[in-house]
Order: sequence, then structure tokens, then C-alpha cells
Amino acid sequence: MPDLVGANLQDAQNAVQSLTDFGIAVTTSTDATGAGRNQVLDANWTVCAQNIAPGETITADSRIDFAAVKLEEAC
Repeated sequence: MPDLVGANLQDAQNAVQSLTDFGIAVTTSTDATGAGRNQVLDANWTVCAQNIAPGETITADSRIDFAAVKLEEAC
């Protein structure tokens, strides 16, 4: 798993898809502020945390979740 903290959410999702040759085509994301907002336009969000640590092995069964905030917000 690459370190995607600080990346644009859309770019992070694209990186996982590319790295796994679409073996992991879908990742999930949550609102890092705890407000429960949906990430409708992923390009407007920044990754603050990821549930799988950088360097860990991921497989097609890995369920990757990114915690994110809007671009103008701090993690």
C-alpha cells in the first residue's frame, strides 16, 4: 500500500486502481471531520488518513478506506 495521505482523494483512488491493475477497483472514503458528509466529487477532497498502513501488502480482498476533508479544510 502506498502512502497516499495528503493526496487528492481522486488521485489516491486512481493510484490504487493502477497499482493493482484494477484488482481493487473500488475504495471507500469517510469524512475525517466526523460530520458524516459524503464525498460526492472526489477531486474536491484531500486524504487525511488511510486504514491500511503504507508498505502493507494489499490484495484484491483488501478493503481500503480513506478519511478525507474538503480541499480548503485542514486534516
